[in-house]
Amino acid sequence: MAVALAAVTLPSVVEELLSEMAAAVREGARIPDEHLLSLKFIFGSSAIQALDLVDRQSITLISSPSGRQVYQVLGSSGKTYICLTSCHYCSCPAFAFSVLRKSDSLLCKHLLAVYLSQVMSTCRQLSVSDNQLTEILLMEKKQEA
Repeated sequence: MAVALAAVTLPSVVEELLSEMAAAVREGARIPDEHLLSLKFIFGSSAIQALDLVDRQSITLISSPSGRQVYQVLGSSGKTYICLTSCHYCSCPAFAFSVLRKSDSLLCKHLLAVYLSQVMSTCRQLSVSDNQLTEILLMEKKQEA
């Protein structure tokens, strides 16, 4: 399974690392330790937290008949966040503060977990109607307010 990162403007080293991890998974191997160490080097403690979210199968790809797709991540606090890989966005406060405002992180743990779940093919999938997807997005917006 190819990782769809073309629309995302991640540094090339991150894209290469995720591609190598995906290749290892496709070949039936476990992800090499050096890749996991690189992940930790680039993302710090967020890498471990993201891997924990993947292990707990906290990521769901929600798609609708119109072709719209969003990822819903159940965070460690029990709150759900919406992640959009097409524009490199997460609705969590850490993304707004650390990624957008301070620019001291490339990704929050939720968005990193989405990319890792794509690499590992562990993302749960849910098909909903266009109206249901709109309601999910509106509920997320109400939670932010």
